[in-house]
Amino acid sequence: MAFANSAQGYLVGFPAVTRMTGPQRRNTSGIPILPVYDQVEGPSHDPGEPGEFPFLRGIRKDMYRARLWTMRQYAGFGSAAESNARYRYLLEHGTTGLSVAFDLPTQLGYDSDAPQARGEVGKVGVAIDSIDDMDLLFAEIPLDQVTVSMTINAPAAIILAMYLAVARRRRVPFDKLGGTVQNDVLKEYIARGTYIYPPAPSMRLVTNVMSYCAREVPNWNTISISGYHIREAGSTALEEIAFTLANGKAYLRAAQEAGLAIDTIAPRVSFFWNAHNDFFEEVAKFRAARYLWAHITRDEFGCRDPRSQMLRFHVQTGGSTLTAQEPDNNIVRTTLQALAAVLGGTQSLHTNGKDEALALPTPESAKLALRTQQIIAYESGVANVVDPMAGSYYVESLTNELIVRAQELIEEIDAFGGSVAAIESGWIQGRIADSAYRAQQAIEDKEAIVVGVNRFAPRDGASPQIELQRVDEAVERAQRERIEAFRRNRNAAAAKRGLATVRAAAQSGDNLMPPFIEAVDAGSTLGEVCDVLRDVFGVYAAKQVPA
Repeated sequence: MAFANSAQGYLVGFPAVTRMTGPQRRNTSGIPILPVYDQVEGPSHDPGEPGEFPFLRGIRKDMYRARLWTMRQYAGFGSAAESNARYRYLLEHGTTGLSVAFDLPTQLGYDSDAPQARGEVGKVGVAIDSIDDMDLLFAEIPLDQVTVSMTINAPAAIILAMYLAVARRRRVPFDKLGGTVQNDVLKEYIARGTYIYPPAPSMRLVTNVMSYCAREVPNWNTISISGYHIREAGSTALEEIAFTLANGKAYLRAAQEAGLAIDTIAPRVSFFWNAHNDFFEEVAKFRAARYLWAHITRDEFGCRDPRSQMLRFHVQTGGSTLTAQEPDNNIVRTTLQALAAVLGGTQSLHTNGKDEALALPTPESAKLALRTQQIIAYESGVANVVDPMAGSYYVESLTNELIVRAQELIEEIDAFGGSVAAIESGWIQGRIADSAYRAQQAIEDKEAIVVGVNRFAPRDGASPQIELQRVDEAVERAQRERIEAFRRNRNAAAAKRGLATVRAAAQSGDNLMPPFIEAVDAGSTLGEVCDVLRDVFGVYAAKQVPA
């Protein structure tokens, strides 16, 4: 991947480290860290002005001076009614966007009464089986006034169809809806494992959503390409950039192959990053990713619309950095991570609750996590200046080096034939596994300190007892009864016709979004629609990661 202006030095290597004294220190990406920076290291580059190509300094001219980031707290558990109550609680306390967590059966396309769902209903998110569940999930919430993010991937198109069918029932025009569906199945093969279908039909579902929303739901982000889960699986910050942007290229390429105009699709592509503990590396990571994506879209895909070149992103603080020991320490970790995201120019932010290493957050810890964002926004002063870290010798040097190293790693993936080929070979998964192993070894060897765990831990090993959010086992029984009653009371013939239409579209190659909307509106359940697709597309079996 050679950028058009590489003659200015974008591919030039870094000078030898000559000012290192004492034991060499490296950050999580393996980059050597000097004891002092009195100049910007690495190749020179033009960061541009805020709001201008290559958007290194931010995607808007005035950034938070004009509009703060969206405070979008991720939530969902138990039943749709319980999750709806949590959403209204968060809105009352000042959250400015909703983010839906779905339970594992929903993520894998099973209804709550399926044998595969037993013991998992409502545990890590909300159970959504039918359009009635989706309607209840957003009861008393104005869909045309609140943006909604949905963290769902393999069945993302069907879940979005349910949301659109609810909006249509409420007579909310689709062009008034704003939000995001994650819809990033490639990272499921890489890091999470909640895939259903093989890559080819999964990519078709992604491009079907892109095509349909470009016409009918113009303010909807049709994909949120996730580095978050790649990082949670154990990657470095450098690998998070490279693997995520390589996936982004794969989605744009799939859109091209589906006959879609990139400048129509790319403005609604968004990203989802992790914020980890190495404060300055995280700030530099966000700046470097913006720069690289601007060049990828312009120089490789020919995008001319500035909106296509902007890397718009949501950040969640690092779940894997939270500790069950001394959970109050997580408040400090989350605050620093959130601050790094803001200094790096995020458009949207979730802050983890202090108790999330142990359970879903209680209302009190969810409110405290939201208050963390509000204090950063309104009391710290960091929102008053655009790109306040610009000009820091250290941050600019890290930004430079991450740009160069991530570019080289993306070129390695390109040599495989792109992300899909590198995933199918197991190469990306192997890289992440190696990084995760090295990180864990560093903790065990006390080269990396985790306060309250491998250093400064209580002598008796005890941690304070705190109240935890628990999902009652009665939730599963109630949800099973709810879906059974839904099936009894629906128009069975209409639901059957809806599924037949889905099957015909899946076999013919037609866009699946219109039949999805009609099927769920007619009473077809999530599991039933996914079963039709399983029958037509097959299911994916993961290959073993190379040792």
